[in-house]
Amino acid sequence: MKIHEYQAKAILARHGVPVPRGEVAFSAQEVSDIARRLGGGVVVVKAQIHAGGRGKAGGVKVVKSADEAEAVAKDLLGRTLVTYQTGPDGQKVSRLLVEEGLAIDRELYLSIVIDRSTQKPVLMVSAEGGVDIEEVAAHTPEKIHKAFIHPGIGLAPFQAQQLAFAVGLTGDLVKKAAKMMLALYQAFIATDASLLEINPLITTKGGDLLALDAKMNFDDNALYRHADIRDLRDLSEEDPLEVEASKFSLNYIRLDGNIGCMVNGAGLAMATMDIIKLSGGMPANFLDVGGGANAEQIRNAFKILMSDANVKAVLINIFGGILRCDVLAAGVIAAVQELHVPVPIVIRMKGTNVEEGKKMLAESGLNFTTADTMGEAATSVVALAGGAR
Repeated sequence: MKIHEYQAKAILARHGVPVPRGEVAFSAQEVSDIARRLGGGVVVVKAQIHAGGRGKAGGVKVVKSADEAEAVAKDLLGRTLVTYQTGPDGQKVSRLLVEEGLAIDRELYLSIVIDRSTQKPVLMVSAEGGVDIEEVAAHTPEKIHKAFIHPGIGLAPFQAQQLAFAVGLTGDLVKKAAKMMLALYQAFIATDASLLEINPLITTKGGDLLALDAKMNFDDNALYRHADIRDLRDLSEEDPLEVEASKFSLNYIRLDGNIGCMVNGAGLAMATMDIIKLSGGMPANFLDVGGGANAEQIRNAFKILMSDANVKAVLINIFGGILRCDVLAAGVIAAVQELHVPVPIVIRMKGTNVEEGKKMLAESGLNFTTADTMGEAATSVVALAGGAR
């Protein structure tokens, strides 16, 4: 789950991380009022959407007065902001963060993510702050410094100090940076975050260190422990079909292709998408119905697949363990009949009661194609969807 910048900063502030003074606004008048409360001088008006690249897209403006802040707000609110992370459709701006202007000396980069190869959190810093860190990683990876954190021990003070020195900090700023890194790690662990990114982390002319930007993502599987964080979810920032799928405990991510996928198990779902691509097709989604899916979940999954107008064919790839193949077949037949699914469906099943399931599909009289291997299934569905793209 993602949250907005102002929400992430509120969480960080509670853990002792220095952030600029600021407030969120939902109207131009609120922006003007906040700017006056911040002193009526230089403030920054920042569009709040779940995407990076806002500055380059015109979503971050530095203004010199409350009146100018109000004018900028009128321009930004309701505007669709298109960045390299939103895709061509962009995201509509419905709220703004108004923050005090600061005399910036340096811009740095800091993030904490889970490194799956070592199964540890990793804290990364770079002197190249305020830019696309992907570009730094691609062209000058030596400028990114890392500390791998043992989950049982946590971030050690010496690791934080080493990273502070690595980005060229000196004197009191080293102590402040180390203290901030320890606080950031505590915030990361306490909230079950999957990503914490500060870009930029700034030093000021007055010798302060602040998180000028903040991005946090959270592990969905841990949200039951964090009702306060779950309440921060902004459904308007998410794909409507993904929101609908979450209501039925379906793991669904919308993609740009034309072949709908329904699979049980995340690993099998990834392999299914890969073999569709290998066969020249383009998956329209990732959809994991789970090992214990029932007929009702299958029906809901079909409703979501069919809500995507780009879907021209569907591939169902099921390993029948907990979900028996005959139960799957019954659920698919019922869903297709009820929803009047207009596109061809290719089904590949293996496992418990597979022969019974195949017989039920064959005798249904519906537009099903069965396959014994993933390769056959992928080749068939690509052809039925209109061929390789």
